[in-house]
Amino acid sequence: MIVKAVYIRDISPGQTIQDTFLLADARTGQSRNGPYWSLVLQDSSGQMDAKVWSPLSQQHPGLAAGQFVTLRGLAANYRDKCQLTIDQLAPVPEAEVDPTEYLPPSPVKPAELLAEIEALCRRELTHKPWRGLMKKILADEEIRARLLPATGAKTVHHAYAGGLLEHTLCVARTCLALCDLYPQLDRQVLLVAAILHDLGKAWELSAGLTTDYTDEGRLLGHIQLGLTQVEGFLAKARDLDPALILHLKHLIISHHGEYEFGAPRRPKTPEAFILHFADNIDAKLNTIAGAYAEIEGTEQAWTPFQRYLDRFLYRPAHTPANPDAQAKGEAHKPDARILLLPLDPD
Repeated sequence: MIVKAVYIRDISPGQTIQDTFLLADARTGQSRNGPYWSLVLQDSSGQMDAKVWSPLSQQHPGLAAGQFVTLRGLAANYRDKCQLTIDQLAPVPEAEVDPTEYLPPSPVKPAELLAEIEALCRRELTHKPWRGLMKKILADEEIRARLLPATGAKTVHHAYAGGLLEHTLCVARTCLALCDLYPQLDRQVLLVAAILHDLGKAWELSAGLTTDYTDEGRLLGHIQLGLTQVEGFLAKARDLDPALILHLKHLIISHHGEYEFGAPRRPKTPEAFILHFADNIDAKLNTIAGAYAEIEGTEQAWTPFQRYLDRFLYRPAHTPANPDAQAKGEAHKPDARILLLPLDPD
C-alpha cells in the first residue's frame, strides 16, 4: 500500500513534488511543441491543475479521470494559482492506494444529514398528505442509495460525497427561516420543494472516485430527472390536493430562477422566489467557503480569481466578539456541525 506524504493544500510555488494523486480530470491539448495533457490532480485536501508537456505526454496516451498516478513535478504560480509541471509520471493500480486519501471528506456523515432531513419532515410537516409523501420518498431504497453518496455539483459547490444532502438541508432551513419572517408563505409546500428541488442530481452525476455527468444527466438534466422521480410518488398520493401538486411541480422546475440558468419556467409564486434565492444563497456561500480554503493559513486577503463567480474575493476582518457575551455563552461560534443542531430550543 502506497503511503501518501504530500497533500495539495501544503504545496507551494517552488517546491518539487513527488507523490501519488488521483486524476479528477484529464484533457488533451495541442501546443507548438506537440500534444500535452491538462490534468486536475486531487487528494483529500483539494485539487490543483497540472500540465504534462511533450514528449512525456506522448508516452501516456491513455490518461483518464479516475486513474491514480505517481508523479514528480515542479510547483509554480500560473494566473494566481499554484500549478504543477510534471516531468515524471506512472500509473498506479487502485489496489495499491487507500481511496479515502484522495476523496474530499464530507463535513458531516451523509447518513446523519439524511436522518436530520427526515426528522425535519416529522417536526415541520403537519399536513398529513405532505408528511406521507415525504416519508415514502425518503424511505425508498433506490433513492436512499443514490442520495447518500451524491455530490451537490461536479466542481462548483458541495462537490463531495454527502454534498447534495448538505445543500438540501441548508436550503430547507433557509426556507424555513424566511417563512418565519414572511408568515404568509406556504411553509409546508416550500419545505417539501426544498428537499426535492435537487433530487435529480443523484441521477445526473455519478458517484465514486470521480464525479461526472451521466448519460441521463447530459441529455435531460437534474430538473427533469428529479421531476420524473417525484411524479411516480405523486401519482399514488390520492389524498394530496391536485392544486398543491401543481404548485410543488412549479417550485421544482423554476428553482434556477431564469431561463439562461436552465430554468424551464421562471418563478411565478412567492414560494418559488424564496426557493430560488435560498438555493442560490447556499450554493454561493459554499463556493466562497471553498475559495477561502485556498488561502487558509496564509496572510493573503484576496483569493485567486474565481471563474464561476467571475471575480476575486476579499477575506475581510471580523468584528471582535464581546468578551462578556463570550463568558455568558452568548457569542456566536461557527460550528461545522451547525446543520445538526435541533430546531426546537429544547
